[in-house]
Amino acid sequence: MAGGIERALADSGFDRAPWIAVALALGIGLWFLLPNPWAWVVVMAGCGLLAMAGAQIQSRGHFSHLGMALLALSLATGFGTGLVWARSAMIGAEAILAPTVQWYLGQVLEREEQPSRDQIRLVLAIRDAEAGIARKIRLNVPLDTASDNMREGAVLRLRARLMPPAPPMVPGAYNFARRAWFEGYAATGSVIGEIEIVEPPADASGLAALQRFLSGHVRGQLDGSAGTIAAAFASGDRGAITVADDDAMRDAGLTHLLSISGLHVSAIVAASYFLALKLLVLWPWLVLRVKLPLVAAAVGAGAGIGYTLLTGAEVPTVRSCAAAVLVLIAIALGREPLSLRMVAVAAAFVLILWPESLIGPSFQMSFAAVVAIVALHNAEPVKRFLAPRDESWSAHVGRRALMLLVTGMVIEIALMPIVLFHFHRAGFYGALANVVAIPLVTFVSMPLIALGLFLDVIGLGAPAWWLAGQSLDLLLWIAHFTAGQPGAVKLMPQMGLGTLALFVIGGLWLALWRGRGRLLGFAPAIAATMLLLATPTPDVLISNDGRHVGIVEQDRLLMLRESRSDYARENLLELAGMDGEPVAVEKWPGARCSRDFCSISLRRHERDWHLLMARSRDQVEERALAAACERADIVIADRWLPRSCRPRWLKADRRFLAESGGLALDLSEGEFASVAEREGEHGWWRGRERRERQ
Repeated sequence: MAGGIERALADSGFDRAPWIAVALALGIGLWFLLPNPWAWVVVMAGCGLLAMAGAQIQSRGHFSHLGMALLALSLATGFGTGLVWARSAMIGAEAILAPTVQWYLGQVLEREEQPSRDQIRLVLAIRDAEAGIARKIRLNVPLDTASDNMREGAVLRLRARLMPPAPPMVPGAYNFARRAWFEGYAATGSVIGEIEIVEPPADASGLAALQRFLSGHVRGQLDGSAGTIAAAFASGDRGAITVADDDAMRDAGLTHLLSISGLHVSAIVAASYFLALKLLVLWPWLVLRVKLPLVAAAVGAGAGIGYTLLTGAEVPTVRSCAAAVLVLIAIALGREPLSLRMVAVAAAFVLILWPESLIGPSFQMSFAAVVAIVALHNAEPVKRFLAPRDESWSAHVGRRALMLLVTGMVIEIALMPIVLFHFHRAGFYGALANVVAIPLVTFVSMPLIALGLFLDVIGLGAPAWWLAGQSLDLLLWIAHFTAGQPGAVKLMPQMGLGTLALFVIGGLWLALWRGRGRLLGFAPAIAATMLLLATPTPDVLISNDGRHVGIVEQDRLLMLRESRSDYARENLLELAGMDGEPVAVEKWPGARCSRDFCSISLRRHERDWHLLMARSRDQVEERALAAACERADIVIADRWLPRSCRPRWLKADRRFLAESGGLALDLSEGEFASVAEREGEHGWWRGRERRERQ
């Protein structure tokens, strides 16, 4: 067996660098997946033993490829697990125990403008007198209460309602508690009443002030939606983009254009590099004494780093900047700039600094797209297709346009499983929209915005801003037109983690392996596709507090309560893979509702399931309740129910939900999934369990 593996590694020209980055990611992923410290220790110890075995094999010299692969991959996997565990222990923020309303004195750490929501968002450092520690909280402040002095450095006195960061409402929903843990937030909430500025901030300075000034200046030059998009490109400020425009960009597969990442940083770096190169050539003295590609690369790197800092230095932007700098280094050294080794180094750089970014859609989508692009363009058939040849200008442009379309389709295929896993919806026309939108933004909109900012110094930027506005209006028209087409968006219920893992394994094998053996990557991808198509829609979704229940019946979503909360309604619709407005259970013909309870029967798999759901917290006569529970298969309540309430299958009351979190019930199989089974003993979940018990 060892000999066969050794020959396979030798025949494929096994390159350890990309696979080491994969192993590092695997170790980080195992920490999130496995439930407790004992399991994490076992992984690290097992990786250490495998690394020792690899070193022993390597020292004997019989299977050098196998020994080095085992040593490197095991060390990377174990290091990844320990790395994210250490980071969680160092920066994880314990949440407050319960919702609270009181007065706070705090210093502003960050300010985010959100005019599209008629608010600003402040991050404050406050002193928790009871716990005797400092806490970091995030508050929403209405625009009519906010002022310009509420910025970084100001000390504010205010009354606020704070909530612990919310865990997933149901299995597969957004896990804000986990994100807040790694960002250091102990609570989020909103301001009540007026805010007193105890100590004004220092004079506006720094990158945050420059970012706000730049965003406001751009929106002052361009009105409407075009101005909000231009502000996002220039400063990274997306707070003014309307919900309608944001949704259209998402459904058209163009959301990546709004997030300052690879496309924008690459455009800035490339423009700076080539502009510096062309201008420096005009200086003969410098040409004779200095290698101009080195100087131009330094200029491009400086521009990329400056743009990254200006736009907030978010993780996706830092990741893109690191990759762009690596490309510049490769160009300056005369090496191949677009290689999977470069992608691996950039991925390892980000994972070492922010290991928790691995499980976020931003990291996964960015690197999936880059790996797909590099692997596609390094394939021999593609190299032959793009090789220079004697041909007409129209044929040259046609080949490039066709390759751009093929690249867009490959990217969409690579991203679709990730998008469906995180957002439960995917746009099907994104490849076509991106064929026009990417060149439009890269070669028209962004250069015009940069030109407008430059000409504003001498007061002559109006023509450039008008042209930029026309190009951005065209971009928004493409987004709305694409998103409005029939079948533009596919909704799916929650994809299983195993299905996503099979997609990732297949994609990585196709991209990173060499030779005919890479075709084996189609096997897990095909298996994952079959599992995805067979993914069942949950029959019943129960929120973690028992207040919100979604029932899938006859292609409609029934809700126990007609909640005014967009958050609850959208979560239930997404996880059910449905669109449109839900229907109240009490209005459904087959339901029977009183002031305190609703009951409904569902026919699944040649069996009737009887549901009993509490609507109030008023006291009910125990004998009548016990009799009703005895007739029901499932009882759901947002309060504690007495032991005498014994349904035939499941009692999801407050006591049960405190342990399990939200539930997704599959009545056809007679089983359910819970939030708790995915969270284990990680810090953000242990804190919730303590709060519920109290």
